[in-house]
Amino acid sequence: MSNLFIMTLPHLGEGVDAADVSEVLVSTGDTIKKDDPIVVLESEKASMEIPTDVGGIIKEVYVNQGTPIIAGDKIISVIVDQKSQDEPSGKTVQKTKTPTTGKNVNQTEPNTVVSAQQPQKDNFRTSPSVRKLARELNINLSNINGTGKKGRITREDLIDEIKRRMTTTPLPIKEEIDFSKWGSVEHKPLSKINKITGKRMETAWQTIPQVTQFDKVDITALDKYRQKINENIESKKITFLPFLIKASVQTLKKFPNFNSSLSLDKSTLIHKNYYHISIAINTPGGLVVPVVKDAEKKDIVSLSEELRDVSERARQKKLKPDEFQGGTFTLSSLGGVGGTYFSPIVNPPQVAILGVSRAQWEPVFVKLENDFNPRYILPISLTYDHRVIDGEEAVLFTQHLGNILAEISCFDLSQ
Repeated sequence: MSNLFIMTLPHLGEGVDAADVSEVLVSTGDTIKKDDPIVVLESEKASMEIPTDVGGIIKEVYVNQGTPIIAGDKIISVIVDQKSQDEPSGKTVQKTKTPTTGKNVNQTEPNTVVSAQQPQKDNFRTSPSVRKLARELNINLSNINGTGKKGRITREDLIDEIKRRMTTTPLPIKEEIDFSKWGSVEHKPLSKINKITGKRMETAWQTIPQVTQFDKVDITALDKYRQKINENIESKKITFLPFLIKASVQTLKKFPNFNSSLSLDKSTLIHKNYYHISIAINTPGGLVVPVVKDAEKKDIVSLSEELRDVSERARQKKLKPDEFQGGTFTLSSLGGVGGTYFSPIVNPPQVAILGVSRAQWEPVFVKLENDFNPRYILPISLTYDHRVIDGEEAVLFTQHLGNILAEISCFDLSQ
């Protein structure tokens, strides 16, 4: 007996409302196996292949190259032969049978869940009343990020945009500037990741009151400890990043406000009892931020191996959608590039991000010895949401983080 399986697009990750279909890898009539890639999507996070949940013969393909798609939209339908394979656990299967009455009847086998009716795609991004008000105020709705279902622009979204304009005075640019009037120019289109990441960062900057606390951390002992560990490793040396993750987790446990999110109505602070650390990784296609889950349960070696794997797959655009979800605190390291300090932008719905620059040797005066000693100093930059965290707490956070990094006993490799 054969079933008709309707595969829909899963949720792509936090803050990702839609993606573009960059490639369709299958056609009607193709025979596919479970986990075969069927489409390639490009979102603000990365390009990614979406695999099929079942094997069988493709009856219909619902998407086309170059079209947008959102979570819940149909991708393909597959005729699944139950004699040759089992249906995937927990998936929804729609079966049709031609009965003797001549009418279409939906039937289900035992232990088979029939999917609910897929919601119809809303062709309107907002209501007529919101459009009318926007026209009266000369506000372009295409510049507003809708918070309603499927990105629908609500009246509250429009009001927030009005408030933003009342409190900011951006330089008005009413038309495209022809820079070629003054010399030779070259036009290079931004990647999908660059465009949408930039839009998200612009929104974060405009909506979150952000403050950056700068500090220095003495990692002289930690540097020697790391070098000693790497003496026994022929390749794939351990960097400072796993130590920074472990130190951040221990500090987040002492200062839980930094491991929280503000509720949508801004009346409640949601503390998270798990520690999923987002890691900003620069790739040829732009900045991506995958998540290291349950960092508190992993030792330095395990974290180092996971970071190496995630970084490599990020540059190859092979990360899965769920690897971008659930982050509670972000680390952004420019230590491999250089610089002294920088101001990272908070990654919503998180409330804090730690920026790390390149460590360097500095002469530090030791009062008891009445002399200068060379110390290996790490510059750090902690940006935080000032609605949730005050300045004193931020200073205490960086001081506690520095104390942990200076105390190498906190990084026992057996833990």
